[in-house]
Amino acid sequence: MKKILILFISLGFGLVSSAQQDPQYTQFMFNKVVLNPGYAGSQEVPCISCLHRSQWVGIDGAPNTQTASFHTPLFRKRVGFGLSLMHDGIGPTDSWYMSMAYAYRIQMKNKRVLSFGMQGSVRRYSVNWDETEATHEGDFYIPTGSATKMLPNFGAGVYYYTPKFYAGLSVPYFFNGDLSFHEDFFITDFSREEVHAFFMAGGVIRINHRLKAKPALLAKYVPNAPFDLDLHGSLIFYDRLWAGLTYRLGGSTQVGFGESIDLVLQFQFTDAIKIGLAYDFTLSELKRYDGGTFELMAEYCFTPNRKRLTNPRYF
Repeated sequence: MKKILILFISLGFGLVSSAQQDPQYTQFMFNKVVLNPGYAGSQEVPCISCLHRSQWVGIDGAPNTQTASFHTPLFRKRVGFGLSLMHDGIGPTDSWYMSMAYAYRIQMKNKRVLSFGMQGSVRRYSVNWDETEATHEGDFYIPTGSATKMLPNFGAGVYYYTPKFYAGLSVPYFFNGDLSFHEDFFITDFSREEVHAFFMAGGVIRINHRLKAKPALLAKYVPNAPFDLDLHGSLIFYDRLWAGLTYRLGGSTQVGFGESIDLVLQFQFTDAIKIGLAYDFTLSELKRYDGGTFELMAEYCFTPNRKRLTNPRYF
């Protein structure tokens, strides 16, 4: 059964995809620039973040994802600029994404900001056919060796935030890139990139001077695929320690109580450095075969020495 994912992917090459394809993140609330170009520059200072995700540990060919991003405000904070590099491997497939984001930021009263973002990207997609297992030996439609193609794309997003609330809507990739490598004119079934739409929202509620609550959600929509929703709630202790849970509904779930329950822990070591850890407890049928999912995240923001953590950024 450890080959279950490889088998699924191999069968999927010949079909029109109807499932979520973009990588998912448990710590989505701290990885927004990858999902929404309108977020670029919203930390008010230059920030670098890195994330590693190993999904469904113990299953051969399970997804593993790495991201590195940089974003900063420019021109008196009227503009945001961002760069992202992402790697995503699933079974015999390997994808590298490089994206550049531009955001026009409208400063409003009471520290409210409305940001409109655009994104240009390119995806290097490759398949190592030697890692697949044919169900029928000698099928001449199954290639050997490896193949690679480049897929340019374009996306956009809008992001609104205040010191206590945020909301954003984005479509990072508008075009349905062809992921197949068929050269035969008579083959009409093929795999392609599907448009993904994301809606995110969250806030911070002050309980007392030591404790705050921070709810958040991420809704994901893909045409002809199950609706996917992440609901998160965390507590912030002394503006330093973040501890919370996420409930993920949708995706591969057909029966049961959801896809996963996720534990999220983060620590603000200094005004500039934040470290995060997440672990997903699988609730779907895959729980019989995998060892869960884990994420590691690190963020560094170039905070001026004179600026203390008296008004920390929660979003």
